[in-house]
Amino acid sequence: MIEISNSIPKVNQEFPFREAHNLVRDLMTPNPLIYWLDFLFHISLGWVAFVMLLLIPLFSAWQFVVFIIAVLAHYRAAIFIHELAHLKKGTFKIFRLVWNLTSGIPLLIPSFTYDGVHYDHHKPDVYGTSEDGEYIPFATNNPILMVGYVLFSIFLPIIFLSRYLLLTPISYMVPPLRKFCWERASSLTINPTYKRPKDCIRNDKYWQLQEFSTFVFATTVITCVILEILPFKVLVLWYLVGTAIFLLNSLRTLSAHAYRNPGNRKMGFIEQYLDSNNIPGNLFITALWAPVGLRYHATHHLFMSMPYHNLGKAQRRLMSGLSDNTLYQNTIRKSMWDALHSIWSEASKSH
Repeated sequence: MIEISNSIPKVNQEFPFREAHNLVRDLMTPNPLIYWLDFLFHISLGWVAFVMLLLIPLFSAWQFVVFIIAVLAHYRAAIFIHELAHLKKGTFKIFRLVWNLTSGIPLLIPSFTYDGVHYDHHKPDVYGTSEDGEYIPFATNNPILMVGYVLFSIFLPIIFLSRYLLLTPISYMVPPLRKFCWERASSLTINPTYKRPKDCIRNDKYWQLQEFSTFVFATTVITCVILEILPFKVLVLWYLVGTAIFLLNSLRTLSAHAYRNPGNRKMGFIEQYLDSNNIPGNLFITALWAPVGLRYHATHHLFMSMPYHNLGKAQRRLMSGLSDNTLYQNTIRKSMWDALHSIWSEASKSH
């Protein structure tokens, strides 16, 4: 039984976690072949589409089609940063390097920006509190905050470019700025008050090399445009593709949780689970805006080490195999619209 009080679910029954774990225990091992084939296909498709964008006549119908392909392909490839944050330390080293070189650095989101930060999001004492960089209590605030959050995505490519093109070299000459860069400008978060702890890193011990490489990449591209080695529309199209990716991801992020916790209390494990959403949706549509297993976000919060390619199978097993799947079903939303409508309605009622 679940009671709603002050917008936060109070759970009066235990989640059958042991039973759930027994149902999916064989699904916890990542398959490197799936990771490589999935990523290499989509990152290759993304870059081919981007080159075609440069060659196809501006504002043509074909350019619009190719733009959508470029956005969705690069988006799926970029989302592998979520898997990198969860993969066991010391594994997938070459995959991590290739991802950074072909996706993370070109999009100005090297993997160190998510490493540690996202892992903390799963900690029982951190999730949903003011220390959680990936949580804002949208459901208890004015709904206009969600609009602002989504629209802010328009500025992210410029902000990221400025961070690596300007702050990185200046911080080498101004040591106090290095601390600021680490604490306030090195994390992919949604909480503007988030301050990254000094030891908030897991797998990316070469984070400084990633940072410098991103600076070199940004400098090289800008220099080539200035020298007319590359056309100016490279920057324009890069900005448009990046903005579309960040806009889409902001909507996905809003759909991932209920965001009910005001941030001044710690949530129990089941509360955290019920504050997350599963959106199985349609294989061909939902997987486009919530790629790499993120449409099963509540299931991911149950088993955060489960590889993305097994989350769908786990979802089906839990739905059919649990002796009582009442709590599990409470996390399911029909679509992105259903999840967004739910959080918007709660926010509207709280004001």
